[in-house]
This record gives sequence, C-alpha cells and structure tokens, in this order.
Amino acid sequence: GLGATINVAKPKPGSSVAIFGLGAVGLAAAEGARISGASRIIGVDLVSSRFELAKKFGVNEFMNPKDHDKPVQQVIAEITNGGVDRAVECTGSIQAMISAFECVHDGWGTAVLVGVPSKDDAFKTHPMNFLNERTLKGTFYGNYKPRTDLPNVVEKYMKGELELEKFITHTVPFSEINKAFDYMLKGESIRCIIRMEE
Repeated sequence: GLGATINVAKPKPGSSVAIFGLGAVGLAAAEGARISGASRIIGVDLVSSRFELAKKFGVNEFMNPKDHDKPVQQVIAEITNGGVDRAVECTGSIQAMISAFECVHDGWGTAVLVGVPSKDDAFKTHPMNFLNERTLKGTFYGNYKPRTDLPNVVEKYMKGELELEKFITHTVPFSEINKAFDYMLKGESIRCIIRMEE
C-alpha cells in the first residue's frame, strides 16, 4: 500500500487522494499519501467503524458507499470539483476498482489497483474514461525492489517519517497464536505481533 502510493500513484504535495479499503494495505496507502503531502485524503470503506482509526494514517474525510444512493465515484467527483488527483484501490473488489478509476479527475487523474480480484472478474468502464486522459495502473508489492528499495523504507522509519507503530494493534505470546488468527479473521487488528520468547 505504501509503495502503491509513493512509487506508483505519486501524489504531489497538496493533492487529493481517495483510498478504497481501509484494512492494513489501505492504511499503508493512506500513510503513503500523508508522507507525500496530500492535503485531502478520502477513505472509502463499507465498514464505518474503520474510519476513526484511519485518522491516525492521515485520512481526513470518510465515505461509506452504502450511505449514498448513487455510485460512490459520482459522490467523490461532486465533492472534489471533478474528481481526485489520485485513487488507490486496496480491496480486490472489482466494483471498488471501477469506482477508483472513475473517481479520478479527467486530464490528469491516476488510479492504482493493488487488490487482487477474483479470477472471473472483468473490468468494465466506458472508453471515454481513457480518452479523457485518465490513467489506470496496477502494482504488485508497491513496485518495491527489496534489495535496493527496502533500505529507504527503513531509513524513513528511523527518521520518524514512517510511523510503523500505528499498524500494531495487538501483541500475543506464541502460545496464544490462535488469538492472532481470531483478531485477523474478525477484522479486529491491523497487525498483530507474536512474541516467540514466551
């Protein structure tokens, strides 16, 4: 998520970014938008309880598609005067992918797909969305090359620019590893640390 925003979407300082999905990957994407200096970070998720936590990652506006009677991309276009500068999709939902692409601004908007869709999904949008100079990109692992790029991520963390502690919501000893799986399956944690020495 972090690399998808910083390396692929590349939002400029002061720009607007929509993040689709506020799980761990989406929150990392929001963190990338925050680090990049985006001024308007809109979090989109079907689970409204995720919105409060997302504020720690720079998300300053929230939207639940279920709260609107029209497609979320239309709502985003209306509140941003034509669309966001960048959108990052982190759900794997084909509808979220389409919404992310269709909510970016004509002329310069870029959408980045991170989530992995089902094998039978098909991306369907009107060709005018491309002719109007919107860009659609995809990425695996945020376009990071481990050997050359990970040292820069570590450096960001060491300088305090990347705040990894925010991602750790639970810690359990190895003997309670099943609790960690429960937290994950219930969607109650972002990341759980398992202490091996206990």
